[in-house]
Amino acid sequence: MNKLLKGVVLSCAVMGSGSVLADTVINGAGATFPYPVYAKWAEQYNKETGVKLNYQAIGSGGGIKQIIANTVDFGASDAPLDKAQLDKEGLVQFPAVMGSIVAVINVPGIKPGELKLSGTVLADIYLGKVKYWDDAAIAGLNPGVKLPHSPIYAVHRSDGSGTTYNFTDYLARVSSDWQGQVGVGKEVAWPKDAHQLGGKGNAGVANFVKRTKGAIGYVEFAYAKSSNLTYTQMQNKSGAFVAPTMAAFQAAAANADWANAPGFKLMLNDQPGATSWPMTAATFILMHKDQANVDTAKEVLKFFEWGYAKGDNLAAELEYVPMPDNVVKMVETMWHSDIKSSQGQAIYQ
Repeated sequence: MNKLLKGVVLSCAVMGSGSVLADTVINGAGATFPYPVYAKWAEQYNKETGVKLNYQAIGSGGGIKQIIANTVDFGASDAPLDKAQLDKEGLVQFPAVMGSIVAVINVPGIKPGELKLSGTVLADIYLGKVKYWDDAAIAGLNPGVKLPHSPIYAVHRSDGSGTTYNFTDYLARVSSDWQGQVGVGKEVAWPKDAHQLGGKGNAGVANFVKRTKGAIGYVEFAYAKSSNLTYTQMQNKSGAFVAPTMAAFQAAAANADWANAPGFKLMLNDQPGATSWPMTAATFILMHKDQANVDTAKEVLKFFEWGYAKGDNLAAELEYVPMPDNVVKMVETMWHSDIKSSQGQAIYQ
């Protein structure tokens, strides 16, 4: 998996309808957040068929730009578009899988899961209000933990990022100061009062944290695991401190009301529940409603149909939460009704 995480382009095989379509190539680009699970799915597909998938993990902002420009067959974004944006660009959007964002640190002597943080303290670190690891705000949450008087280096994404969108959405929900001073976005003006470092992609942030003593960053959990980074516990909406586990991610995802989310736009941060992980997010696929290349569009849909039907275990191995069956049915109904050929015929049957 480490080799997979280092690459930005993956080639995989996608199942055809009873035959191997060796000359078919599907092109996608976008979010780095789901890259580990897409890579795992790709690896399995490669054992089953010869259809190739090229996915460029360039960040959500890049994925949105490329699908709007029609230079890829699908875009991938962790920052969902609203219904008005989708309609304007002639796009549909659907969730592929759910994952989690974790705070990762490089503080000598601190073990994974030993340090506790609240959302407010995390926001204050990125605002530059909490500048040292032994600050009273951190020490008060961690009695008995030896904290060094060393500066905190806050690592963020330097590219347009859905992970940043979800991270800043969480901070805005738990900190009025963050909401008022910074706000939410794929790219934001990071406060100058903090010691800020920028890394490209989830992998870039993970690498910066790993080699910078005193650093803190935010990454999808699979990157934390593959890079052997020290993650923190987080205080959730109920006031409980929880570790990043599949049970905690599932508890947060269980509250998702997809049926009442226009265009499947839904944020999963700061969900209620004593065991819920507070930074949970879905990742989304974008496609054009009107498809000139019907055969390629069919193969894209077959790829994600396979992911829903057979990719659950592979996703769970990486601590991603598969989409529930009822949501899959809603997505597949949308495929049939909204994605059409240039003659207006349904592509997905």
